[in-house]
Amino acid sequence: MQTFDLEAQGLRELNSTLHAQRESSNQTAWEIVNPRGSHAIAVGLDAPIEVTVKGSTGYYCAGMNKQATVTVKGSAGPGVAENMMSGTVIIEGDASQYAGATGRGGLLVIKGNASSRCGISMKGIDIVVHGNIGHMSAFMAQTGNLVVLGDAGDALGDSLYEARLFVRGSVKSLGADCIEKEMRPEHIEILRDLLERAGADAKPEEFKRYGSARQLYNFNIDNASAY
Repeated sequence: MQTFDLEAQGLRELNSTLHAQRESSNQTAWEIVNPRGSHAIAVGLDAPIEVTVKGSTGYYCAGMNKQATVTVKGSAGPGVAENMMSGTVIIEGDASQYAGATGRGGLLVIKGNASSRCGISMKGIDIVVHGNIGHMSAFMAQTGNLVVLGDAGDALGDSLYEARLFVRGSVKSLGADCIEKEMRPEHIEILRDLLERAGADAKPEEFKRYGSARQLYNFNIDNASAY
């Protein structure tokens, strides 16, 4: 385990050091101490390393992540795991606005609550929130899965495409073109796998599924894999 003191050594040095692991990833476990809410911690990683942040972070923590596993032992500011490509990001506290925005792959786990616009414009990422999510979550979500063990705020899934939304609690309101859909056996299996990977203590049968009514865009079933 390599320990990096962010207060003493600085953010630029931290990210440069972590980026260097792309060429030589023999130092595979890192612990970041004294984050003190700093922005852009562990962004742009592209190596199969494990990074643990001992405290809360500011904007865009673990943005553009590839391959790495990033765990935040605290809460995260706006845009955590934004445009994530692969790997795993775990937030043990709460997450602020637009968590997982535009994410294209990987798994984002939020063990607390997420604020507004969680999963906005998601493009393949899987997001599991153990608590509640705020308004306008999954706005224009294109593909991937958003799983919420708690409640969802106003306008869930507004103008979404082919993303799947699973909510165990109540939904304050659905956005434009978002409707409740049937939970078929294949959705139960997808959800069961995500809950297990996220360490969530819930049964897939307890959830409702929401998705697009396909009235706001030209949908062709032959092109479903492109969404």
